Amino acid sequence: MPNRLAQATSPYLLQHAENPVDWWPWEDGAFEEARRRDVPVLLSVGYSACHWCHVMAHESFEDGPTAEFLNSHFVSVKVDREERPDVDAVYMEAVQAATGQGGWPMTVFLTPDAEPFYFGTYYPPEPRQGMPSFRQVLQGVHQAWAERRDEVTEVAGKIVRNLAGREISYGDARPPGEAELGQALLGLTREYDPQRGGFGGAPKFPPSMVVEFLLRHHARTGADGALEMARETCERMARGGIYDQLGGGFARYSVDREWVVPHFEKMLYDNALLCRVYAHLWRATGSDLARRVALETADFMVRELRTAEGGFASALDADSDDGTGRHVEGAYYVWTPAQLTEVLGADDAALAARYFGVTEEGTFEHGSSVLQLPRQEDGFDAERIASVRERLLAVRDGRPAPARDDKVVAAWNGLAIAALAETGAYFERPDLVEAAVAAADLLVRLHLDEQARLSRTSKDGRAGAHAGVLEDYADVAEGLLALASVTGEGVWLDFAGLLLDHVITRFTDESGSLYDTAADAERLIRRPQDPTDNATPSGWTAAAGALLSYAAHTGSEPHRTAAEHALGVVKALGPRVPRFVGWGLAAAEALLDGPREVAVVGPSLSDGATKGLHRTALLGTAPGAVVAFGAEGSDEFPLLAGRPLVDGAPAAYVCRNFTCDAPTTDPERLRIALGAALNS
Repeated sequence: MPNRLAQATSPYLLQHAENPVDWWPWEDGAFEEARRRDVPVLLSVGYSACHWCHVMAHESFEDGPTAEFLNSHFVSVKVDREERPDVDAVYMEAVQAATGQGGWPMTVFLTPDAEPFYFGTYYPPEPRQGMPSFRQVLQGVHQAWAERRDEVTEVAGKIVRNLAGREISYGDARPPGEAELGQALLGLTREYDPQRGGFGGAPKFPPSMVVEFLLRHHARTGADGALEMARETCERMARGGIYDQLGGGFARYSVDREWVVPHFEKMLYDNALLCRVYAHLWRATGSDLARRVALETADFMVRELRTAEGGFASALDADSDDGTGRHVEGAYYVWTPAQLTEVLGADDAALAARYFGVTEEGTFEHGSSVLQLPRQEDGFDAERIASVRERLLAVRDGRPAPARDDKVVAAWNGLAIAALAETGAYFERPDLVEAAVAAADLLVRLHLDEQARLSRTSKDGRAGAHAGVLEDYADVAEGLLALASVTGEGVWLDFAGLLLDHVITRFTDESGSLYDTAADAERLIRRPQDPTDNATPSGWTAAAGALLSYAAHTGSEPHRTAAEHALGVVKALGPRVPRFVGWGLAAAEALLDGPREVAVVGPSLSDGATKGLHRTALLGTAPGAVVAFGAEGSDEFPLLAGRPLVDGAPAAYVCRNFTCDAPTTDPERLRIALGAALNS
């Protein structure tokens, strides 16, 4: 019989709806029940594409005796970290503070007042490698609760007091300048892996936000080293197994330093961020590889993640059926030499093995290999390779596909809107721009209420019950601002302004510090606040970037001041931990450059001269430049006010730091003014 999770909008929670565990969602009633029964709360946090979450669910939460013990001695609460990032952040901070590490599944035991007192991640069903079994942990916690209650509550109180003392020291209210950005670049140079690209060792995550900073820093300063790190990192990732060489799109991370073996889940946010970065790399360099990867990643998102309502699903699972009924990580993506021969015949299989780096020993498990591009394509017949790809992809499409998490997350859809809008504009793919518009329309129709407050998620056209957090407001605003520049439709700028007004009034304190949850949001044991970028831009730095762009579009001093104050934390963190504040560094580059404000005035984008100026403006590499387009006399964008045609011809106006260049009708002059590469 289904438990309380059967009514959830989260696919991850729905995966647990048939468990024998009497799960509760995160709600007041769960803690009231724990008080009534005088038992502790088991909080289990995960997400649908998490491999070890599935393993623990199968081993423990589907096990009758384990469920019976849980139901007798605990109130069990299941949380989707993607749906409730605030709950995840607060308790992950506690786990990391107590144990020095964290991860998912996250297993935390709480008092009925939601105060944590015992922590862990994955627990096996039997003792293993020094780890206690999950049943042993449950028995130990139950015994401590029954026999040493004073000790438990003392520990819980101390943990909550320690968390309350971890408020961020805001430091300087001034944004970073040349010195801090130079120090950040130096720090990245020290951590850069010159043999393999990327930063640090294994596991290696795609550093999309850092690459954005490097591209902007190069555009503003001409620093060749910054561009080289960006270019080499992007090339190595695109040639590695972390990139799907048949279907496009990136896996979550590489388990090794060489980008060979990925953790196979594909997340919307990674692909949105990387699609945009590769498009920007092409814009800066004209790289054919960057163009191909940007377009293939965009096509992957539209083909495999787009929902029936026009939004984008959160993720594809790492695991899939290997054809024997077993769910195995990577089964959908890997190949053996024998499988290549079966599909392609001996000659083409040998060619494919050389081209994609498939070996007899294998680069993954059981003699299978993850497809890569280990050598240059020169010397291979392009038509023959295209045929090989087509046949392999057709066969792979017939394999059992990884499950899809159909939950639409507002923030990640905002990132996808920005990526698809810009990629579509750069490469003259109106279908991609249309996909971005459809996703934006869904967010406005379904996720936004009458007060322009955002719902965090939706599924199957039904908005979830949880309020948007700072990253939702910031990333959706970022996407809408990009869409406004590409389409020339000022309504997207207006919606972005409504969202950013909430950022200023509900997420910002008097000092300019930002919080991940609104002032009127549900109270947790601590109000989460994290300015560092992780898998996505932090809400803090994303808000800084969007506030700055909006101020450039509108001239709003409050929005610019809020952006500058928010970037104060980047002044403190950038020189020390540049890998973890890349988006903030990129926003700081835009601030140092102005950012530049471009108004293109012309009859319509069907007019060749107008379209040429608009496209040139979008291809400018000046960091964070904003673009407005409209007819003479239009009130669609504030930047168009008082901007006439020049001698009856379409014209572009470029302003920066309260100073404007003379208007131009010449795309080449505009290109020079915006630092655009000669690649269009």
